[in-house]
Amino acid sequence: MITVRSYGATEEVTGSCHIMKIGEKRIMIDCGMFQGEYEENNQGPFEFDPKQIDVLLLTHAHLDHCGRIPKLVKEGFNGKIYATAPTMELSEVILLDSAKIMREDYETRYRKAQRRAEHKKVLKPIYDVADVYDTFSKIEWVAVEYDNYFELFEGISVRYKNAGHILGSAFIEISYMDEGDSKKIVFSGDIGNDNMIVLPKLRTCKRSDSLYVETTYGDRLHQPLALTLEEFKNVIIKTLKHNGNVLIPSFAVERTQELLCILRSMYENGELPKCDVFLDSPMATKTTNLYKKYSYELLEKCQKNLDKNGSIFNFDLLTYTEKPEESKKINEVRERAIIIAGSGMCNGGRIQHHFKHRIWDPNNAVIFVGFQASGTLGREIVNGAKWIKVFGEDIIVKASIHTINGFSAHADQNGIIKWIKKIKNLRKVFLVHGEYEAQKRFKKVLKKKTGLQAHIVAYKEKIKIK
Repeated sequence: MITVRSYGATEEVTGSCHIMKIGEKRIMIDCGMFQGEYEENNQGPFEFDPKQIDVLLLTHAHLDHCGRIPKLVKEGFNGKIYATAPTMELSEVILLDSAKIMREDYETRYRKAQRRAEHKKVLKPIYDVADVYDTFSKIEWVAVEYDNYFELFEGISVRYKNAGHILGSAFIEISYMDEGDSKKIVFSGDIGNDNMIVLPKLRTCKRSDSLYVETTYGDRLHQPLALTLEEFKNVIIKTLKHNGNVLIPSFAVERTQELLCILRSMYENGELPKCDVFLDSPMATKTTNLYKKYSYELLEKCQKNLDKNGSIFNFDLLTYTEKPEESKKINEVRERAIIIAGSGMCNGGRIQHHFKHRIWDPNNAVIFVGFQASGTLGREIVNGAKWIKVFGEDIIVKASIHTINGFSAHADQNGIIKWIKKIKNLRKVFLVHGEYEAQKRFKKVLKKKTGLQAHIVAYKEKIKIK
């Protein structure tokens, strides 16, 4: 019997974690962190035995897909982890940053709880920096290449194909024998938007019997890239010409690199007013260096536009601020600054400091260029919050707020359906990695446009794959 159980990303976006059982083998696909209103689900032991997991197949390095791997190792997982080489390196950067942020948050909450004599109730981080190092030193990581099948176990083979989502991202095809018949199941991970700014577009899946597919934007359509760029540029130019500042909460992987490419192009074309551009994120800086290292994975037009240092991102107005004191100096720049900082959903990181200093000023603008999960500070602002709480202080929101969704690294409703339509022999579609209402709407549209009846996966639901 072939079964799949999902321990995350069920009727919500984050915490991707699926366990496929083929015979006596247990194959895990992703082990991501819950974010936003579901963060408490990261606490406590896994609801399965990590020691029984034979291998982990990792689709990509976003925290909601890789963020609980050190916890998995702490609780006994000792199998191999398969991922593309860029995903392996990006995962280490992201997990180290995650451990650091969790420790800082814990220490802050602990100090405050001490004053209330409630410090014993403060939950410790689910892992620390040492656990991350153990994950990469004590566990065997196997680098895989796109498009090449490899044998995972006897009768079970796997192929990674480029998902066009972030550097190194993949959807995973698992081929196996079932009662003498050759079968295939695909786990989409996150599939890309085909905006063609930095990465090649999502590859086609030619055939599969079953599909687990993400539905992050299953209920909406992205606006065309040309309109997205026009809207983004207009906000930048208008704000700077009025001597305002632009704050951009950005994800360190992919979104930041796209923005740097666009700003560099604006600078070289004479479209960018005189200003200072700050990339205020150590993790984004490290990630950008990895994009430089793996530049052969990027679009051909990007590879042809490298500077003398081998980067497609640098230009004269850009400053990387890695140290805390460098970040604090940005506060001395009172006007005409573009500040790109993490975290992307504003629940931590340096963007909160910049909100404290600038979001109350009506001359400034905040541009959201990525999905804001329910329960995050970013979602509050996008939903029209008039006041926000940052570092315990209530701050009025007077800056103009702009949500530009065409930059999304996720396929929209049409993109997902277009990709699914090209899969031959598909009989079973399972919806994961999306909010429930979005999944319900996507399910109806999928049925109407393809005739396929999809199933919305519930938490821990045991699904028999026939």
